[in-house]
Amino acid sequence: MAGDGRPNMKSIFQAGIQGRRQFILGGTVAAAISLSGCARSVPADPFADVDRLVRSAVKEDQTPGAVVVIGHGGHVVHRYVYGNRALVPEREVLTWDTHFDMASLTKPTMTALAVMQLAEAGRLNIDDPVSKYLPDFAVNGKAAITLRLLLTHYSGLPPDVPLGDAWSGKAEGVRRAMNSPLINPPGAKFVYSDINFITLGLIVEKTSGLTLDQYARRNILDPLGMTQSGFLPDLALRPIIAPTQFDADGTMLRGVVHDPTARRMGGLAGHAGLFSDAQDMTLYAQALLDRLAGRSSKFPLGRETLVQMTTPQQPKGKTELRGLGWDIDTHYSTPRGDIFSHHSFGHTGFTGTSLWIDPDTDSYVLILTNRVHPSGGHSVVKLRHDIATAAAKALGLSAPV
Repeated sequence: MAGDGRPNMKSIFQAGIQGRRQFILGGTVAAAISLSGCARSVPADPFADVDRLVRSAVKEDQTPGAVVVIGHGGHVVHRYVYGNRALVPEREVLTWDTHFDMASLTKPTMTALAVMQLAEAGRLNIDDPVSKYLPDFAVNGKAAITLRLLLTHYSGLPPDVPLGDAWSGKAEGVRRAMNSPLINPPGAKFVYSDINFITLGLIVEKTSGLTLDQYARRNILDPLGMTQSGFLPDLALRPIIAPTQFDADGTMLRGVVHDPTARRMGGLAGHAGLFSDAQDMTLYAQALLDRLAGRSSKFPLGRETLVQMTTPQQPKGKTELRGLGWDIDTHYSTPRGDIFSHHSFGHTGFTGTSLWIDPDTDSYVLILTNRVHPSGGHSVVKLRHDIATAAAKALGLSAPV
């Protein structure tokens, strides 16, 4: 990259696994040039279909741009940067170091991990009722809800707190979460709910004595070397943060959390608020896979506890499969594609981010976009599915039986 953050001349380098070639392509131009400088042609890139899908999505205005990273066998085997970081008020070329609003990827990567760290340390029990830690939560029939039901989205709570009136402030957000009624009996039905993770974030804060951002920095981000990630990003980072969309007052959100509930609560909540970039999220995904594979203990959680997080933990007999924070097999699981195993897991973010991890094949696919820019954007559900399928094919994987 040039010093001003723009991509340098088109480049190609060898990397990865089993002699494959990996292309690093910036901006809206992509070309393959000979490594040797001679007239020999470059072998076909096995990840060409992945890159083609990204280019088509940008051309069709599904997203301004995308960063895609594919990991396999303990290494990054492909990464691709294409399109634009911003379209308005001025067009900006997307770069590898662009920071994204990770939206609901905050849930499994930060909040659920924090809960499980505290559980592993014996400071809480996920089968305890939430009201043991937050007594005000017990109203409106919620006394029996456990932390496990929050983590798996089987609590019976509605998707969000009321947003119809002009409330603001963390205290009011907390009050609304505590007073929320039920829409289903606890344990009866999978309903994805931000209130679940707002509540879990509050439990982390009460149990640890730290704010959620302080806890994440000390116990997750710093141990993993994720120096470019965190909540409430500094103003100095805004030029490299991908903007999302216009707020109700016409202000373009940039470096300010997109999620309206988290934004009203001051930008710090258990369900959304993390900002990160491709490099840091790659560190996270690889450390997690390495921990599961027994290659490394850098991931800040014991292997047995991590296995528990990433395997089905929903109530007995339920067919929507959820880990503790992670999605496994629900109607949200399209980022798995058609080939990665049914033991794989992941999560998405409303802004256009996703991470899908497959311990069976030692692989992951990270996709970072700001698809909501500039005015709400378009769906990238099919794009995530198709990229995962193309990535698995490029890795030579076979569809699960």
